[in-house]
Amino acid sequence: MSSKRLLSVLALLAVAVTGCGAKADDGAGKLSLDAALPTTVPDGAKIVVGDPATEVALKLSGQYDKVSKYVQFANLSGGPQTTEAFRAHALDLGSVAEIPAINATWTGLKVKIVASKFRQDPIAHPIYKLGIAPGVSVKTLGDLRGKKIAYSPGQAQGALILKVLKKAGLTKEDVKLVEIPSTGDVYVQALAGKQVDVAPIGGVQIKRYLAKYGKDGATTIDHGLRDDAGHLYGPVESLEDPGKAAAIRAYVAAWGVAQDWIDKHPKEWIEGYYVKDQGLSEADGQWLVDNAGHPDIPADWSDAIQRQQQTIELLAKETGNPVIQAKDLYDLRFQTVAADAIKAGAK
Repeated sequence: MSSKRLLSVLALLAVAVTGCGAKADDGAGKLSLDAALPTTVPDGAKIVVGDPATEVALKLSGQYDKVSKYVQFANLSGGPQTTEAFRAHALDLGSVAEIPAINATWTGLKVKIVASKFRQDPIAHPIYKLGIAPGVSVKTLGDLRGKKIAYSPGQAQGALILKVLKKAGLTKEDVKLVEIPSTGDVYVQALAGKQVDVAPIGGVQIKRYLAKYGKDGATTIDHGLRDDAGHLYGPVESLEDPGKAAAIRAYVAAWGVAQDWIDKHPKEWIEGYYVKDQGLSEADGQWLVDNAGHPDIPADWSDAIQRQQQTIELLAKETGNPVIQAKDLYDLRFQTVAADAIKAGAK
């Protein structure tokens, strides 16, 4: 999403949420972050959520009316957009990967992760592969030495490149990092245009890149690392509002059930989301479903926190930011909410 488009969306959100806005009340009645979560959403409570895929899943599964009483959806996702919306007090919850909560904290924005989703057998079902430009020979991670690599600081793709270099025993000085934001098909075009030799590409871009440029010698290689983290996170100020906290808890439960529905209804998901909502072909949708495998929504975040701590320490070393504690990014009151909802729905 362009900066101009994002500003327009934020302006519309600011108008739309007037009277039930994303900004929490500053008056008395703040909910302590160590207090028990309210379990009943009070009348009039509203949250603004940037989670477009789950919005579609809730509609397709017939669950939308249950959340529409307290949720207003915004067509925003990804770290830069959600963080800017948090700063504008226009959003209460966003869907992102591993890095945004870390970067938001480094820039002074207080946020918490309230839901986490991973992939079963994540090495066999990566989100990203390393795209290799036509005519460039990269067969192993060691072959990255001396190559021009697309790098997007502050995004999951950028963190992945740093992890890949570490795994390969290389440093930033052993390659040429080319700073390019990863949006849409920008990385695919950069590879095709020989702006870079290597770039992390994800989703259907992997399939399309090989289909379009494979005849010219374009290839991909696996990076062999976990890249499957997905989170819902939001500003602390929203969690300190009792009504919003209750609504966020209810949404996390609905989110968990929606992820389970997606997994168990692949045909409906392909047709309703990938084809009708995203404009992809049925073949593209099937490839994405197969590539994603099955979700893992744990009721214990201990392993996830440990992995994120490793990411923080790597990023801190490479960026000069202070080491922060991953456990402080998580609101553990929500740890079992999604998993419990899935279990309850299965009974």
